[in-house]
Amino acid sequence: MEVLHLFQSDGHNFVGHHGQPAGTNTIHEVDQMQCVAGRGIRGDRFFDHAENFHGQITFFAHEVYQDICDKLKISDRPVSVLRRNVITRGIDLNKLIGQEFEVQGIRFLGTEECRPCYWMNQAFGPSSEDALQGCGGLRAQILTDGILRKDSETQ
Repeated sequence: MEVLHLFQSDGHNFVGHHGQPAGTNTIHEVDQMQCVAGRGIRGDRFFDHAENFHGQITFFAHEVYQDICDKLKISDRPVSVLRRNVITRGIDLNKLIGQEFEVQGIRFLGTEECRPCYWMNQAFGPSSEDALQGCGGLRAQILTDGILRKDSETQ
């Protein structure tokens, strides 16, 4: 698995906003992030969100991003608007659901798909929610502490 991008945000734009406008918290690309076992990404909106939270970190495949851009004819939205933490290349993330896996020496447990919701139609573009069904990314728990970095060839 190649790590292309790392993102974190200190606030929620969609969680807790049902029936209201989306939030305006920015998402920041970072070169590295501190993963804390059982707690999340230090400085991210889901850090210490809830005990044993299933989405302490999220992954999204760059191949899916490229496919949805082509399918929906969208070229003006960066991958960051999907608000996933780790953008990967070279792995089928759905195969990691229910599996322990390691990235850069850090252990994770794939807990479930990041199911797309209606907010995707606003954040990315019309029909995004439907286009992302079954390929919305991966939610995971962090099992060991460590620093996750963008792979050097992508920086």
